[in-house]
Amino acid sequence: MTTGGFMRRLPRALFSALLGLVGGALLVGGISLLSLGGSPYYAVVGLLVLASAVMHGRGSPWGDRLYAVVLAATLLWALAEAGLAPWALVARLLAPAGLGLAFLVGRKAEGPLIARISLAGAASLVGIGVTGLSFVLPGAFSTRVSAAAEAAAAVGSSPTDTDWLHYANDTRGTRFAPLTQITPANAGRLEVAWIHRSGIAPAPAASAQATPLKVGDTLYTCAPNSVVMAIDARTGKERWRFDPRVGAANYAIMACRGVSYARVGAEPDACAGRILATTIDARLFALDAKTGRPCSDFGANGQVSLLDGIGPVSAGAQYTSSPPASVKGHVVLGGMVVDNQSANVASGVIRAFDPVTGALQWAWDMGAPERVGAPPPGQTYTRSTPNSWSSFAVDEALNLVYVPTGNPSPDFFGGLRRPFDDRYGSSIVALDLDTGRPRWSFQTVHHDLWDYDVPAQPLLVDLRTAAGPVPAVVQATKQGQLYVLDRRTGRPIVRVTERPVPQGVVGGDRLSPTQPFSALSVTGARLTEASMWGATPIDQMMCRIKFRQSRYDGMYTPAGTDRPTIVSPGLSGAINWGSLSLDGDRNILVVNSMNFPWRLRLVPRAAVTREIANARWTPLMTGTPYAAQQEPFLGPLQTPCVAPPWGYLQAIDLRTNEVLWKRTLGTARDSGPLRQPSMLPLPIGVPNQGGAVTTRGGVIFIGATLDRYIRAFDLRSGRELWKARLPAGGQATPMTYMSGGRQYVVITAGGHSFLETRKGDYTIAYALPAR
Repeated sequence: MTTGGFMRRLPRALFSALLGLVGGALLVGGISLLSLGGSPYYAVVGLLVLASAVMHGRGSPWGDRLYAVVLAATLLWALAEAGLAPWALVARLLAPAGLGLAFLVGRKAEGPLIARISLAGAASLVGIGVTGLSFVLPGAFSTRVSAAAEAAAAVGSSPTDTDWLHYANDTRGTRFAPLTQITPANAGRLEVAWIHRSGIAPAPAASAQATPLKVGDTLYTCAPNSVVMAIDARTGKERWRFDPRVGAANYAIMACRGVSYARVGAEPDACAGRILATTIDARLFALDAKTGRPCSDFGANGQVSLLDGIGPVSAGAQYTSSPPASVKGHVVLGGMVVDNQSANVASGVIRAFDPVTGALQWAWDMGAPERVGAPPPGQTYTRSTPNSWSSFAVDEALNLVYVPTGNPSPDFFGGLRRPFDDRYGSSIVALDLDTGRPRWSFQTVHHDLWDYDVPAQPLLVDLRTAAGPVPAVVQATKQGQLYVLDRRTGRPIVRVTERPVPQGVVGGDRLSPTQPFSALSVTGARLTEASMWGATPIDQMMCRIKFRQSRYDGMYTPAGTDRPTIVSPGLSGAINWGSLSLDGDRNILVVNSMNFPWRLRLVPRAAVTREIANARWTPLMTGTPYAAQQEPFLGPLQTPCVAPPWGYLQAIDLRTNEVLWKRTLGTARDSGPLRQPSMLPLPIGVPNQGGAVTTRGGVIFIGATLDRYIRAFDLRSGRELWKARLPAGGQATPMTYMSGGRQYVVITAGGHSFLETRKGDYTIAYALPAR
């Protein structure tokens, strides 16, 4: 054989070898999947691809023809399993079609037509064409369900100046601003108005989640290490900062979602306006809004310890990460508890303090319901009760504060829970604002074993009905259930049904036979093997194998010790602390959600090895018979095992409970295989943490996503109007206000430790160009 002949055969040999490796991987994995009761497709196709590789290596035209048969069968199988869902077709068709294009290389330039045409190449072009077509079909990235959203947005003049006095702008949790300067017609002209940088280096455990307040001409915000800053609302220039000096303990979580404000006197008295700020070492400060100095009449030198009556607790294991509810002479707060490492953790007590003196007004300790004040000397609030780490909502007319609760520690084993734990865990509880006594409670998960604590601030809305307005509270949950309750009584307004759920629990625990399901939800579809995903058929096959090796009987499948359980929605939830936003003019609810399952397995205490104990996602749950192994449900390339989209934004008409529109939220720009940024602006929809803000001008503002953008959307249609690149992750809820006749939109961009977005120290304001 001549050297030239060898060189001509070398590319064919290399391609045949590659084809053989792919076929071998599909055959071996396919046999494994088939043995687990899975699809036979991979084993059959693996065998055919191997045969094609052998024939092609020998120079037989049947290598090309057999691979064309594989592609034709793959196309029919993909359409049968996934329809025209774009990302599902990418996983099934794109890599095989791309490989098939190699058959076009080296075709004969003359001879019979059948010898000059590559059937595999032609089939590849068809597969690529079908995949591309699926991306341009109507509804590929958004779904229009109702024309009701096309109702014109209310317009009118905005005042020269407005405030943002509470975390959600009001005590009702609406995240709605009655501002109209920015509209769908001009939102595309938004530009940076100012940037403030704190200069605080982000710690590894830090997550920047603050939504600033705006009082008068000043913004008030906080950093993850609890430093409080006052910023000029028009220029971004810092006016003062207060450093509580929390120390350098090894905090597991560092977060501050914002501060609170109380007006307790008249100007020009010192501390007439107070900034109420909590710290990660569990203190509550009252600061003079003008100067940032601690108010000397509040507690001891301006501070109150939130560890009084709590008992033993390690640094950072119990503190208040969400801003307190400051209303009607009360400062009401709960606390975050690192709640899955032990069965003996700090209390989840809810307390109210006087904003002037710092004195304890009342404490709701569900384990001691008869006690209103602090525990007697030598005693503590009841340990390990359900805590409330999110924000509260308040109905001042009903004199009720609405508290979303978590589940008792630990999350995944409930054999030690007491009757009050099971009554109030994973619930919304309405407390009397003056006494702290429960008026009513509604449970969203019975005997929660999935970490489905209620993470979102309740939202209060007056529903418009034929019988007149009905006072309601809408509670979003990690499961994606939206419970709409009469906020006077807790009775469901939108139907809630108790449905049977999977059973089979580990020794020493119990399960509820049913769980409450709301008729209004954004929960994703039930998972199947066909809904598994991967960037290529091989990693999709590996995800199918993981799915078949796991237990999954739908939502609320309990964890066991023999194999992992798939928890979907995952531990981060379909909805998290970003909560909901409400267009109060039209009773339209704006919801951002995600689809990101996890896997969970319980490990008997005797089997807990050092490797298990030191693993990244292993809650030890000391004091129980088990530890827990948990992990995101990812494939070999570290991409989610469920098909995209992974993040959504949608609008729901609360008058009819119709979805007005639904679209993907976020792109693949800053994420990709092996956790490397793909740099591709593909609208894949990504996991998100943070909430949305809605305005009377008909514009929605949201950051939240893995890709570093803040975006504006048209409330009527879901159309993206504008986006701006952020220097760090924008996992915080924006806010908006008027100052000097100009509407500003502000977001904290500092990154999120859990989502692993880029860290930073930015507060950024956007506005229309100044006249």
